Amino acid sequence: MSLTVILNGQPRIFDNLPSATTLDVLLMELSLKADRVAVEHNGVIAPRASWLNVGVNSGDKLEVVHFVGGGSTSGSIS
Repeated sequence: MSLTVILNGQPRIFDNLPSATTLDVLLMELSLKADRVAVEHNGVIAPRASWLNVGVNSGDKLEVVHFVGGGSTSGSIS
């Protein structure tokens, strides 16, 4: 059986995962680096330290936000 979640507003099917898993496993399946994302699970922010214990079931809603570093080195600040 596969896992189906709403990921950032879009249905997403994970054929390689069971219908119930944990958040850390799902994020690994997505190839996301844990130190560069924040996750909201069913409307609640999931602290990174709890990802091993946060159960994800078919039908759950997830919002994943990527942190992006950057900036410009081409100018100077006076």
